[in-house]
Amino acid sequence: MIGAAVGSASLALVLALVPASAGAGAARSPVALVAVPAHLALDGTARASVRVTNSGTKPVEVVASRAGFALDLRGRPLIARSDGARSAAQWLTFRPGRFALEPRTSISLVVASKLPRHAEPGDHDALVLLSTRPVRHARVAVRLRMGVVVVVRAPGNVVRRLELRGLRVARRGNGRALELVVANRGNVTESLRRARAVVTRARSGRRVATLVARSRELRPRTSGIIEFRLRGRPHGWMTARVLIPAEPGRSRLQRTFRIRL
Repeated sequence: MIGAAVGSASLALVLALVPASAGAGAARSPVALVAVPAHLALDGTARASVRVTNSGTKPVEVVASRAGFALDLRGRPLIARSDGARSAAQWLTFRPGRFALEPRTSISLVVASKLPRHAEPGDHDALVLLSTRPVRHARVAVRLRMGVVVVVRAPGNVVRRLELRGLRVARRGNGRALELVVANRGNVTESLRRARAVVTRARSGRRVATLVARSRELRPRTSGIIEFRLRGRPHGWMTARVLIPAEPGRSRLQRTFRIRL
């Protein structure tokens, strides 16, 4: 997961999710980092290691810092405030905090969490940001920022509660989509996989389309949008039956909406 940046970060800076690498390409870039794994799950007070590799052609200096983590309504990752209600940023430490990497060398970054007293049960997340700086006297001044997502689960009662709020028709260029608003009222992150919508004509009941949405995650006590792309140009009053399959520890959800295309 990466966010290329030159200059200071803002709270709305988007992190692009790619396979745990920054700056990789067909030809080796001067500055490139790989972090494995790109997601860490820590159970309470715990620690884990991230392997950080300089796969570029130039030496770099890397500075580790911490930040809050959020997803926007459509599931895109954002840097957020580190003091948010469900942020684990203040619980994290890492070692080393600054290090240099020669080309094709690696280092093990140890990330540790320490729960405060009376931590609210459930999932809390944060980012460990890895920012590159050119070594002194280097000619290459490119900078990269990577974010490793860390989810810390505090012990206690796990609450899983999803609500299907509403469905609307939205235009997408020359096409249309159905946008479903889902609210996570629980205290753990929910994975929404293989959600589908069966669209039938309101009067005859004849099936018009079966739509499948992309998978996404929904953080605790947030709302998000699942999008179903609609093909063709059906029109008139329709019935859309939306189904989100069951996951371990969670029953399936289903709701029927009446819409006009």
